[in-house]
Parts: sequence; C-alpha cells; structure tokens
Amino acid sequence: MYEWLKAGHVLSIIAWMAAMLYLPRLFVYHAGVEAGSESSETFKVMERRLYKAIMTPAMLSSWVFGLAMILYAGLLTTGSYWLHMKLVIVLAMTGFHGFCARWLRAFAEDRNAHSGRFFRFMNEVPTLMMIIVVVLVIVQPF
Repeated sequence: MYEWLKAGHVLSIIAWMAAMLYLPRLFVYHAGVEAGSESSETFKVMERRLYKAIMTPAMLSSWVFGLAMILYAGLLTTGSYWLHMKLVIVLAMTGFHGFCARWLRAFAEDRNAHSGRFFRFMNEVPTLMMIIVVVLVIVQPF
C-alpha cells in the first residue's frame, strides 16, 4: 500500500511543481502586455485553467497522498527531522500557491501592480523550494 501512496504522491508533486513553475512564467509575459488587450484576455484564460484544473488539484492530492504516507508509515514518531523540515517547506510552497492565487486575481481584474522582472524572480522561488525538498527526502541529513 505504501508504494501506491508514494506513486500517487510523486505524480501529484510533479504536476504541482510543473504548474508552479509555469504559472509565474505566464505572469512574466502577461505583465508585458496591455491590460484589456486580446493577449491579456488569452493569458487570463490560460492562467485560470492552469490554476484551477491542474495546480490546485495537484496541490490537494500532494497533501492527501503525503499525509497518508506519513500516517501509514508512522513517520512523525520516528524522529525523522528531515520530514519535519520538509513539511515546513511544503507549507511554504502552499503559501506560494496562495500568492499565485492573489496574483491571478489581480490579473483577472486588470489591476496587476508587479513587473515582469518581479515575476521572473518569483518564478525561481518554487525551484529553490523543490531543491531543498529533494535534498531532504533523498539525503535525509537530519
């Protein structure tokens, strides 16, 4: 059973990370077009569909499969400090997901206040969190 939970978790994480890397990149391009233009309206559709159809379901299933694995294997009681740190980073990733929702709403309402450069920087945040999580899970330094 644990292997099935792990497979579901890995698949969910792949989808979540792909969306978290792509949505801020869409914001980079969207920030460079005129509000209300045809391009802007196209970006709004792409961003909304990515967020609602892929990113949010992938985040939710990542949490469900991850917590199920933790409970099934009893990992919280084993002194797995790497796991505690991973959970902190995953909470931060969930927070970033929330920021993406805020930026998505701002674009949808034509009130984005950030530059393409800001979103280029934000586009790197999920990558850094992903690197930390992978090192924690594979190396288990604590």
